[in-house]
Amino acid sequence: MWFQQGLCLLPVILVVSSSSTFIISYVIAVTRQDVDVILPYISDTADSPPESCFFGLMTLVSAIAGICTIYAMYGYLAKVGEKTGRVSLCWNKAALGLGLLSCFGMCVVATFQESAVRIVHLAGALLFFLCGTLYISVETYLSYCSSPYGASLFTCHTRLTLSLISVVAFFPTVICKCFDKDPHLQKISAGCEWIVAFSFVCYFLTYIHDFKRFNLNVQIVCGTGN
Repeated sequence: MWFQQGLCLLPVILVVSSSSTFIISYVIAVTRQDVDVILPYISDTADSPPESCFFGLMTLVSAIAGICTIYAMYGYLAKVGEKTGRVSLCWNKAALGLGLLSCFGMCVVATFQESAVRIVHLAGALLFFLCGTLYISVETYLSYCSSPYGASLFTCHTRLTLSLISVVAFFPTVICKCFDKDPHLQKISAGCEWIVAFSFVCYFLTYIHDFKRFNLNVQIVCGTGN
């Protein structure tokens, strides 16, 4: 079966868990009339129980899957770089760091609801979206560097499109959020937030084909006792 090839199950778990986190939390919140049907903030769909409980749990699952996926891609590109010399180790490490920071931001968002600790929640959301946008941008650059030994040219173009969408949508998400009293700008901010979030989801969807190509092995080295 295709999902048994290499490590492609990792990005699949990440895509499924993150998508279900956003969508199911939204459905529960709308059903309970906790948020507006049209373009609520993602965080608003997880501000009250029971949706907040589901959102917190699934976001942590997504963060763990994200960490594993990001590290696996780092290891894969490092190996491609060793064999071809086309992938910069410095940029690869930068992508790893940005990805891990974005996952940490996810954990902060899941742990601190906006209505409880607003400043910490917003800081975690900014860390998640900013570092996430930078991560997929750097990964896109590395994809072009590794092609055709890594990703195909079509996949590179797809990732470039998704990263550009993320970058363009990121700025109105943050800027319009600053105008709390303007409902129209708030809807623009919320809409762009959803766009950024699902650009991340679609981006990791492009990892599935790459992850069919490799596995990670854990090597245990025991020290000699005296």
